[in-house]
Amino acid sequence: MANIRNLDPGASPLDYYGSELRRLREEAGLKQGELGSIVFCTGSLIGQIETAHKVPTRELSERLDAALGTDGQFSRLVGLVLRSQLPSWFQAYAEMEARASYISTYQAQLVYGLLQTEEYARAVLGVRSDGDLDARVAARIDRQRVLERDEPPLLWAVLSEAVLYQEVGGAAVMRNQLAHLLDLQRRPWVSVQILPFEAGAHPGLPGTFNILRFEDDPDIVYTEDFVQGHMTANPQAIREGSFRYDHLRAAALSVEDSADRIARVMEERYAHGPGPDGRDVA
Repeated sequence: MANIRNLDPGASPLDYYGSELRRLREEAGLKQGELGSIVFCTGSLIGQIETAHKVPTRELSERLDAALGTDGQFSRLVGLVLRSQLPSWFQAYAEMEARASYISTYQAQLVYGLLQTEEYARAVLGVRSDGDLDARVAARIDRQRVLERDEPPLLWAVLSEAVLYQEVGGAAVMRNQLAHLLDLQRRPWVSVQILPFEAGAHPGLPGTFNILRFEDDPDIVYTEDFVQGHMTANPQAIREGSFRYDHLRAAALSVEDSADRIARVMEERYAHGPGPDGRDVA
């Protein structure tokens, strides 16, 4: 007889998802392999999800809902599952980020998470190998769904020019990441400015920070150290953060000139990587 791991549905969203999948599959009279065939995956993957060893994707969740007639149950649950894969200290910020109507970010070393390609995110998160890398990447990319809403937040990003030169994941990954930034610039609710090296000393030298604004709640300033993140709605901190951000925007290149700088670095530094369509560029 197979050794079936007993899950505690209250232990985590992933455990609850797995226990519900097993319960509903058995109620439907399906074996793991049979359900896998219906939703175009292996029975082994179904088993791994049912035992909370594998994180499901949104696409698989939609197929499970269709196969088991669960009226969107797994599609709703998967958001909680993916968010639970974020570091525990980051989850509160991710919830606030998803509710914000205006996101301002200054990034000194990396592209902001909402603007990262999957390959870039994988390279960033892969620096440390603890945990399920696929799950952590999926959780980061899932955060970007906020930009696909009918009424997405306004997102304004000021990136140090160093972000363009910090080669993360190799030339091909960087070329596609910079191309992605240019593509995002075409969205009316996303603006990216580059803070050039020639700006010299500037108010962002102490480090990266984000400001979240809401329709009905106080603004929040978010910063990180190498251990965890810190959120505050302290009015003095909001005033200082807003002051610094206004000066960073003023010192940065215009949105149009920033796009030109991104394109120039993409061609001059990463010209031999494949473009967004996957073909090599001479």
